[in-house]
Amino acid sequence: MTAQSMPHMTIATGRFLVAAVILLIIAYRVEGGLPRLTRNQFFSTLALGVTGISIYNIFFLAALERMPAGKTALLVAMSPILTGISVSIILKERLGLYRWGGLILAFIGVVTIVTKGDVLHATQSIIHAFGWGEFFMMTAIVSWVAYTLISRFALKGLSPIAATTYATLFGTVFLLIGAAFELPLLTTEMLSWKNALAIFYLGSFGSAIAFIWYSEGVKTIGPARTVAFTNLVPVFGVLLGYLVLSELILLSMVIGGAIVIAGVTLTNRAK
Repeated sequence: MTAQSMPHMTIATGRFLVAAVILLIIAYRVEGGLPRLTRNQFFSTLALGVTGISIYNIFFLAALERMPAGKTALLVAMSPILTGISVSIILKERLGLYRWGGLILAFIGVVTIVTKGDVLHATQSIIHAFGWGEFFMMTAIVSWVAYTLISRFALKGLSPIAATTYATLFGTVFLLIGAAFELPLLTTEMLSWKNALAIFYLGSFGSAIAFIWYSEGVKTIGPARTVAFTNLVPVFGVLLGYLVLSELILLSMVIGGAIVIAGVTLTNRAK
């Protein structure tokens, strides 16, 4: 709703400004403030802000302007698999046959949901029509994989709350630079209470709380197992679409959802 009525960089900046304020409040209420960063912690949290906050949002929004949301969701589903590959190569962590099977199974489930069962046609359309939109989306995905891996290092000596707060502060600075160019496009109609409420929701629940819990996941169960849960996004999307927007649920969506849940479960239970 908000993306259809406001410039995208402005939305992203507003979202993370809200998140930054909430995270600072949480940090001072729960942990008594933010710790002084060492040199390594400074650069690792700066990298988190650049990859997961600024670069990801900039390229994700650029991709949405150039390609359908369904195709975007398809490409996003590659994130857990790319993370698994990166964890194996960079962090030298062996995931094992069952966890790889779980990641691939969850990916198949997402593809089934997004394409409404027409997997072959959707795959061919991405391969044969690879343009700037797809390139921007892949850049966003790689930046999120980098954010997930860097989190593993940033969380050594830092709590998820502190790491997320610093990352959000750094990332918001870069987003503010981009949003400055959109100031001439803003009108009073865009500053409605609906847009304000939407941005507040995105900043609080969709950013501050979600990013802290994501970091908790990376710290507790590792990057590959944590990112597997992102495959559940289209599952909840279909369910909420039915409950809130009265959208139809197709058989292919039910089957795909079951496959996703099975894949995520296998990834996290396999020994």
